[in-house]
Amino acid sequence: MATCNTCSAPLLANVNRCQYCNTHNDLDLQGKHKYSVTAKESERICPHCDTPLQTIKLQMQGNFQIERCKTCFGLFFDPGEIETLLEHSVKNVTDINLKLIKNINKARYQGHRGVKYVKCPCCRILMNRLNFGHRSGVILDRCSKHGIWVDSGEITHLMEWKKAGGELLNAQNQEQAKQKIKMPRPSNSYHEESNFLTTSMAEPDLIKDISSLIFRLFS
Repeated sequence: MATCNTCSAPLLANVNRCQYCNTHNDLDLQGKHKYSVTAKESERICPHCDTPLQTIKLQMQGNFQIERCKTCFGLFFDPGEIETLLEHSVKNVTDINLKLIKNINKARYQGHRGVKYVKCPCCRILMNRLNFGHRSGVILDRCSKHGIWVDSGEITHLMEWKKAGGELLNAQNQEQAKQKIKMPRPSNSYHEESNFLTTSMAEPDLIKDISSLIFRLFS
């Protein structure tokens, strides 16, 4: 369980504001990922605090920069960046632990927060909500053009989910769905053949009736 950086009180899952000292905590980066601030203010705006986001550089391979809010510690990722961070942070997962996945999602369920749509930090248009990985239990805010907004604590949730095999489970489910689509539909050849045989068997009787009628007319 995470604890407050100021008073060391326990924090509720996916909640970064301490209920005792009212301090916001950085749950996703502090003590987990080394980073440096490259720009104290960017052109992108926090959808919750309505203030400019910082640009930070994570110490990963390549020039990996994202935006974060210095007040609520939410993070904004350009398209594809959140997958890159997860791949760098959680590796060599080979097993799926369904029980652990369910426990993680149950412990971090945020039903108390309700549904809230927020604006994209770039275009300021309301973003769509999506369950990352379909069953991760993390509801993220996505702008199809500019990227994904992640509230503080949700990256930690995603890492726990991936370590438990959540990403493998998602890939497995997608493959099974593809296989179902590829399966051929049941053939109607049997019914078509039955109809053909029925028609063929009926033809001699029909011809016989016509012949009888013609014989009566001309006899």
